[in-house]
Amino acid sequence: MPPPESLFAIDSPRIAALSEVPEDSVVTPRSPYFHAALSSSTSTFKAATATTSSSSLSSASGTSSSRGVAGPRSPSHLVRPSPSRSTSEVRESVASAVTGGSGRGTPAAGGSRTRSGSPATLKEKQREREGDRESVREKHRDRGKERSAKSSKSSGSTQSGPRMRTTPHLPHAKDVEVAPPTLMYWSPAPVFGLLPQHGMRAHSATLVDSVVWLFGGCDEKGCWKDVYLFNTETMQWMQPVMLGDVPPPCRAHTATLVDRRMVVFGGGEGPVYYNDTFVLDTATRRWTRVVFPEGAPVPPPRRAHTAVLYKNKVWVFGGGNGMEALNDVWTLDVSGPVERMRWQLVDTRGKKPIPRGYHTANLVGNVMVVVGGSDGRECFADIWCLNLDSLVWSQVTLDVSYRRLSHTATQVGSYLFIMGGHDGSQYTSELLLFNLVALNYEPRSTAGKPPLPRGYHVAFLADSRLFLIGGFNGSDVYDDVHILDLAGAAYLPQVTSFTIDVE
Repeated sequence: MPPPESLFAIDSPRIAALSEVPEDSVVTPRSPYFHAALSSSTSTFKAATATTSSSSLSSASGTSSSRGVAGPRSPSHLVRPSPSRSTSEVRESVASAVTGGSGRGTPAAGGSRTRSGSPATLKEKQREREGDRESVREKHRDRGKERSAKSSKSSGSTQSGPRMRTTPHLPHAKDVEVAPPTLMYWSPAPVFGLLPQHGMRAHSATLVDSVVWLFGGCDEKGCWKDVYLFNTETMQWMQPVMLGDVPPPCRAHTATLVDRRMVVFGGGEGPVYYNDTFVLDTATRRWTRVVFPEGAPVPPPRRAHTAVLYKNKVWVFGGGNGMEALNDVWTLDVSGPVERMRWQLVDTRGKKPIPRGYHTANLVGNVMVVVGGSDGRECFADIWCLNLDSLVWSQVTLDVSYRRLSHTATQVGSYLFIMGGHDGSQYTSELLLFNLVALNYEPRSTAGKPPLPRGYHVAFLADSRLFLIGGFNGSDVYDDVHILDLAGAAYLPQVTSFTIDVE
């Protein structure tokens, strides 16, 4: 492991130490959120098995004739001897009942049957009634089969057969309780496909239609330059073959979507920091390294910075360069082709935020909202707004604040969903909702099974669901996927059109 990197805060009297804030440092009393080395984590996926049972039906038919042999339904041919009858009489009666012969007790041909209270005569009548009932049952069964055949024949002319889906569209964990309709709820995603071969920490995620492109990041073994695709509708992982000038392995970079192109800037690996710019065409899956004219202004190398897109420009703020934390603002003109992209340093006005890295930045209208971060020594709880038209910084006055670094902030309507991160003492899985209209935090409850505490993860909104992928808890690097389903009233009242005014 490389030696700790010391940082010095710009425009700040304090000595900063943004040594990966706090990714690679040892736990010390002065930096309580530094953690030791990593250990890998694995996930086990077990295929579900189903068992089926079948049953068979059997039926026996009887005859309506009194001369038929009794079936196995009832032993009607067995006669219990009566005290008033002799043994020979009983034998003759049984033989007459079984064979239907012309023995004693049988009426003459053409004559009427005499009413007899003997058991043999009663059993014959019972067999006749049972035979009639069985005939009626058989007729009903035949009619039912005819109706089923006609129904299936008519339905087959309009339907092509049942539709099958092997993967769920709206996944829910089996061990999670059903949430009330007004609550948001967490569940692990039932992913499949070509799963990532390593954990993901300090990586980037860029959503293109329903597919998110994940690039870079690191685990306990080092940094990566792999690109993975995750389909938010089918929950399928894929790893495409990339072409062109592939960037080197890196982490803590930014990846900004510009017209289906992904603009990657900065990042680093170990003690090395980058200021290179790469563009990935998601249609052709080809990387292009941007070459700037000699002498053209270029931002200093950095990582742990943020970037937003506004008016055909990528706005980069903050980060760290290995020696000091940064609070400068740069823009990259992306209005033209790759060959015409140019960097420019922005001269902002007003009181600037303290230099920081591992913060978040969201574009809300024409305002870049910056939440939290760290300069390597302190974990911040402040929120700043930069008007990208007037270039004026303003700090939001908060009644209640929460310290956060290496968290995520996702805009959902008029709220920022701030998830996870480090609070200066430990990693958390808490979900905070910041109201962008009232400019304050609002408590919200969630149900289900939330992710484990973590930071350095990614989060994005797709199809009214908040996805969370990967992260780091101080010892383990994750590769899991979690979903927060947003109920209709979970973050209401909503405002569809609003402006942020903090000046």
